[in-house]
Amino acid sequence: MIQGKVCVSVRSANAEEAASAVQPILDLVDVVEIRLDKMTVSQVAKCCSLLPVPLLFTNRPTWEGGEFAGPEEQRLEPLLEAVRLKAAYVDLELRAEKALRKQLLADVQCSPTRLILSWHDFNSTPDAGELNDLLEQMHRSGADIGKIITTAHDEGDVLRVLALQEKARALGFPLSCFCMGECGRISRFASLYLGGFMSYVAVDKVQATAPGQFSANRFHKLRTLFSYAD
Repeated sequence: MIQGKVCVSVRSANAEEAASAVQPILDLVDVVEIRLDKMTVSQVAKCCSLLPVPLLFTNRPTWEGGEFAGPEEQRLEPLLEAVRLKAAYVDLELRAEKALRKQLLADVQCSPTRLILSWHDFNSTPDAGELNDLLEQMHRSGADIGKIITTAHDEGDVLRVLALQEKARALGFPLSCFCMGECGRISRFASLYLGGFMSYVAVDKVQATAPGQFSANRFHKLRTLFSYAD
């Protein structure tokens, strides 16, 4: 059974704390996301040194649910450093200035690093037309992977988001899509089995970085149960 990747998102103040936090669950995940906006000072090189595993670097701004509040050019700097150091992935928001996206895309093209273009809605889930438009924008952008995350209030929201995988498959475009919130928890799991590129988990329930996020251990147990055959 084909499954997507599992990424643990880490919100630590420095590289040493991040490495210590994920060490017990490294065998349960495929990728470690370093949330640079949660760090006191960005430590990209140190993270790469302490964690010789596939790393995803994200520097989420306050206007998209993160904690980085400085100038956009400054926010981009550690992501460019991650590309130079050949990190597995970097994440940039679809809403970010196009000039910044162009700069990051140019560097990614000369590196094995893959660019994830992301979009988050922490309040609701748009209609199918808007969701499809977001996917098409990501596909046209030149990014390697798309990420569309919404907040679900009922099962209809969840179904609309998961339906994006059919269009993404037709485009041949890797996409991570699921819903935040209690109603959306099932989508975090189901997405992996419906063509989703990656789902995100927390080190533990205390360190969750988004509403409805599973811990790495609980998510692993669900996957084990789901794949068990008598």
